[in-house]
Amino acid sequence: MRRFQLLGVCLGLCSLVTSLPRRTPPKIAVLGRPNVGKSTIVNRMTGKFNGGGLVHDEPGVTRDRTYGLGFWGAHEFMVVDTGGLVFDDDPTQTFMPQIRQQASLALAEAAVAVMVVDGQMGCTPLDADIADFLRKQKVPTVLAVNKCESTKNGDLLAADFWQLGIGTPWPVSGIHGTGMGDLMDAVVEPLPPNADESELEEDEPLKVAIIGKPNVGKSSLLNRLAGEERAIVSDIAGTTRDVIDQQVTAHGRRYIFLDTAGGRRAARVSKGVEQMMVQRSLKAARRSDVCLLVLDATETVSDQETTLANFIAESGRACVVVVNKWDAIAEKDDKLYRTSKQFLQNKLPSVSWAQQLFVSAKTGLKTQQIYNAIGKAVEKHRTRISTAVLNEVLEDAVRWQRPPSTSTGRQGSVYYCAQVSTRPPTIVIFCNDPDLFGQSYRRYLESQLRKSLGFEGTPIRLLFRARRAQRGAPGEQA
Repeated sequence: MRRFQLLGVCLGLCSLVTSLPRRTPPKIAVLGRPNVGKSTIVNRMTGKFNGGGLVHDEPGVTRDRTYGLGFWGAHEFMVVDTGGLVFDDDPTQTFMPQIRQQASLALAEAAVAVMVVDGQMGCTPLDADIADFLRKQKVPTVLAVNKCESTKNGDLLAADFWQLGIGTPWPVSGIHGTGMGDLMDAVVEPLPPNADESELEEDEPLKVAIIGKPNVGKSSLLNRLAGEERAIVSDIAGTTRDVIDQQVTAHGRRYIFLDTAGGRRAARVSKGVEQMMVQRSLKAARRSDVCLLVLDATETVSDQETTLANFIAESGRACVVVVNKWDAIAEKDDKLYRTSKQFLQNKLPSVSWAQQLFVSAKTGLKTQQIYNAIGKAVEKHRTRISTAVLNEVLEDAVRWQRPPSTSTGRQGSVYYCAQVSTRPPTIVIFCNDPDLFGQSYRRYLESQLRKSLGFEGTPIRLLFRARRAQRGAPGEQA
């Protein structure tokens, strides 16, 4: 009984968890011992085989609880992937107590639990321990016997698990999809009916990727923003393994925070799990609306962080630079604050347009200002400027500083411009020859557009296109 005490305490703490909005889909918690294929089953349930849970032939790859949206029939639900449950701690495994806590929190908020077992290995004592624990919970449990690729032998492999006493063992194959239809019918049966479409929220949640090098406090920041322990936090670099999607509602708006694994220099990234972690992190940044680039106030800006900043700008994502651990800096004053901001602009020129916040995830210092900064960055990222206003700003910029001439006497001429897209704002500038406009003059035009129109928090893209001169072109004499 003692080995279940920690799980009982964790479930008792769940009354303190801030619940998601009433209209959010019901949750299905997927649990089981390590390396039985839980993440593969989750990927099959959500249909995300390329961007779903991290799958590798190694126990303990999944640590935090991760979320994914799934559909079956008329039912919409949220699938919660958890780390492998082990009740007797192994000294060689670092995060077993935290993994148990995350699994318990997932179970507490779930409408249905899916226990995954390994049909090839048969019923183990740890499977029996997990089943004993689940029988004492109020959450209905469905038993999935994974790795039953053969339709002929699947029922025979599953029969061994009737002894667990938690209902029908459903033989399935997470890799091939065998038997998943019957399993999903059993899973959705206890789910509540879907809400009417009129009750669903019209606005889509904002996707916010939290990126940075290892051990700068990304998971701590996520927990502070969520108001609860959503991610495992440790002083050990690399604690977060997979991209963790966490839904948070704050200030009347819904967010999906994507907590990512820390990105190290390419030469130091080992093949296998870590390489997949970095690839997932970069992919999460691309699919986000805003990136929070988290830095450590106690360390200088590294090459990895410069590379991440360049990646954000090249991907066209809105950005907020968050300097964490500001509480650890002694003798802070306005001069240090201004000097630090200027230092970051010089070290991270590719995101010099991003708002900078100096916060402490540990104490909560100014962390709530992050929501306001996210909102402003998204607004600018999606803004659209009228053609008349753009050409007025462009004309003033060209009159103030004309394009440089080449050694042969050819000079660039700017005719007009128009915004063609948002996310990020993209402006096409029509000119006589794009090759006549060097990077320095292009940066000048961008700075003038920013000074006049804002665009704080978002990159802007200037595309130069050749076109014959038009009457009334900016900077041209009548």
